Amino acid sequence: MISNIDMAARTADFLLKVKAVKLDNEHPFTWASGRKSPIYCDNRVTLSYPDIRTFIRQSFVDIIREAWGDVDLVAGVATGGIAQGALVAQELGKPFAYVRSEQKSHGLTNQIEGEVHEGQSVVVVEDLVSTGKSSLIAVRALREKGCIVKGMVAIFTYGLRVAEENFAKENVPLHTLTAYDTLVQVAKERDYIRHEDLESLAAWRLDPERWSDDHMNA
Repeated sequence: MISNIDMAARTADFLLKVKAVKLDNEHPFTWASGRKSPIYCDNRVTLSYPDIRTFIRQSFVDIIREAWGDVDLVAGVATGGIAQGALVAQELGKPFAYVRSEQKSHGLTNQIEGEVHEGQSVVVVEDLVSTGKSSLIAVRALREKGCIVKGMVAIFTYGLRVAEENFAKENVPLHTLTAYDTLVQVAKERDYIRHEDLESLAAWRLDPERWSDDHMNA
């Protein structure tokens, strides 16, 4: 198993190379919430690259074994965590399920797809964490079914204070392959961004809402 520092840097490099993550101060991206951001993240792109896909899967497997040992079930968060979660479950030889953000409005009205049972130990797989709100909805749904959620793994976190507070409040350990600060550092070293952009990128990380407001009014 490689060190956490090496894993974080390699993951960040992969994400930047395949444009799963884009950084652009001059032309901010608009999130679904309407907020402006210098970062856009779509880690599903990594699934198109076998070497990167395998690296992510194996890194997750190593973390799970190191942090929690044997678990009964792997659960992916819809939709970004479904494919990665299934790959991890296959490698571990464990059952797989996935969790929606809410119950379906038709059919069996399931929120959880797949078999889960009371008392099962579960690790949750997510692609990225922003505030943690949608990720923790999945955790609560599993707990309502009587599952014992050991923790969560994700490819990327923005490293926002609100996410740290939300995960601590729900008592959910979170392990990510890389994070925003590492991504920005690697982007600087690889000349993906200019040195003069670093201050603005750091300002967004500290206060995304204020950064967004400033850029919407600019």
